[in-house]
Amino acid sequence: MRQHGKLEYGGQAAPQRTCVGCRVRTAKSELLRLVRVEDHVVPDLRGRLPGRGASLHPSLSCLELAERRRAFPRAFRVRGPLDVSRVRAHLEGEPRNVM
Repeated sequence: MRQHGKLEYGGQAAPQRTCVGCRVRTAKSELLRLVRVEDHVVPDLRGRLPGRGASLHPSLSCLELAERRRAFPRAFRVRGPLDVSRVRAHLEGEPRNVM
């Protein structure tokens, strides 16, 4: 049976997203939603910020893969580099204003 954008997760169908770092599809609830605010990529902890979102596993290794692959400008459909310092600070656990 073909799955249509859903993943069997705990006996229930769950929305599925792809990590921009490692390119693995997994349940939306296991990924961190990121949005672009001006030239910065910020974590959307509540999932309510407006704009195009990108998903990332909450690990530094996936963040580094995404940076190395230049995935953020493609995911947000913009030209030029984007600042990911707020995402890095969130993943490292630094207390910082990350929206």
